[in-house]
Amino acid sequence: MNKEKIWQTVLENLKVTLSSASFNTWFPKTFIVKFKSLDEKRQITEIGCPNPFVSQTIENRYYGLIKESLDQATGKKNDLVFVVKQAPQKLIAKKTSTEPLFEKPQDKPEIIEAINQAGLRADFNFDNFAVSSTNQMAWAAAQAVVKSPGKAYNPLFLYGGVGVGKTHLMQAIGNAILVKNPRTKLVYCTGEEFTNEIVEAIRKKTTDEFKKKYRTIKILLVDDIQFIAGREKVQEEFFHTFNAIWKVSGQIVLTSDCPPSEIKKLEARLRSRFEGGLIVDIQPPDFELRTAILLIKAQQRGINLPIDLAKLIASNITSTRGLEGFLAKIINETQTKNIPLSSELITALLGTPNGSESPRRVVKPKEVISTVASYFNLKISELVGTRRLKQVAFARQVLMYLLRNDLKLPLMEIGRLLGGKDHATIIHGVEKITKLLPNHEDLRVDIAGIRKKLYD
Repeated sequence: MNKEKIWQTVLENLKVTLSSASFNTWFPKTFIVKFKSLDEKRQITEIGCPNPFVSQTIENRYYGLIKESLDQATGKKNDLVFVVKQAPQKLIAKKTSTEPLFEKPQDKPEIIEAINQAGLRADFNFDNFAVSSTNQMAWAAAQAVVKSPGKAYNPLFLYGGVGVGKTHLMQAIGNAILVKNPRTKLVYCTGEEFTNEIVEAIRKKTTDEFKKKYRTIKILLVDDIQFIAGREKVQEEFFHTFNAIWKVSGQIVLTSDCPPSEIKKLEARLRSRFEGGLIVDIQPPDFELRTAILLIKAQQRGINLPIDLAKLIASNITSTRGLEGFLAKIINETQTKNIPLSSELITALLGTPNGSESPRRVVKPKEVISTVASYFNLKISELVGTRRLKQVAFARQVLMYLLRNDLKLPLMEIGRLLGGKDHATIIHGVEKITKLLPNHEDLRVDIAGIRKKLYD
């Protein structure tokens, strides 16, 4: 079997199935190391990955897709084994020949003009949207809407917390539709903007113009639809707008911070309309997705961010907007001080007030000590004492990390709280946990569990 041709076929299938962001993040330096035949119908396929993180992520997230594609390409049942190995340069240089799922605007003025007139951000597209288990269903539904507007899921209702990608995904739908046909009558607005427009139309007696604008379009995208709840006249107008678009098979996409059933003061008839389509919950990004998002954002800004540094940042900052803010901070620091990007710089910035994310409430050092002790089933005297048992020493280092990163306590104060330990011991403990975080899921779960007890 020709390993290169078979893997090229697999990559082309993956490129059609996955978003460009996900594909370009995980697969460029992967390759088939070797086949090992077990019998006429089965074989072991060894797949090389550039580092352990990529290997683990691909195996956990894409094993089924790769196996299915390999089974088709080879005519055998494949058992996959992922190893850390660098691809030969001749393989890295090759690129897949498939076209992207959705055409890019490139230099077509009519598409760029249509996107601008609709009020969309051109960079909020599918190529820049990283996909994981937390948002995969929403991403798949959005692509289905682009392929069959008004037929696949109508309305499509996306909900989730701040910074999970609702607006990005909604605008990606709009961008993709306009790329396919720039003449599509599409309107994007927020719930607040829709409210302000109807209020202004009533004041100026221009409601006919307002109705003409909204009731004759083919695609309506409304962000933060929960804003119209409790406003009787606005809800009435939106109800009629919704019906007018829906009756002519126009597509409606809505986002909210909660599902329709939980939007207070939302009229029953609107709630019924919203629940008539597909409702998708977008969860906060997991560690792997945060890492991918960070790599994508860095690439967009022309920064060569090594994956180990991206993992270090993603293990300390859990929100997408926090990641973007920290990336801006890195750029400012490296450019204004003319210093290289390094793990030492990242660690130092994570320890500053605007580095790692702020706790939701102020806690005292004694609360952190007692919570860590309780979490690890230890006595406080053991935790702050001198015992060097492995379990106790590890819990003590976690405590040092939390006191330093969450409470921003000085090294000497942490040493005093822990029975008079010197600052070198504290630095060692904090740095050890910081370095372990990117590669140890159990440790991330432990720290998340402690923070939940402290701040929720």
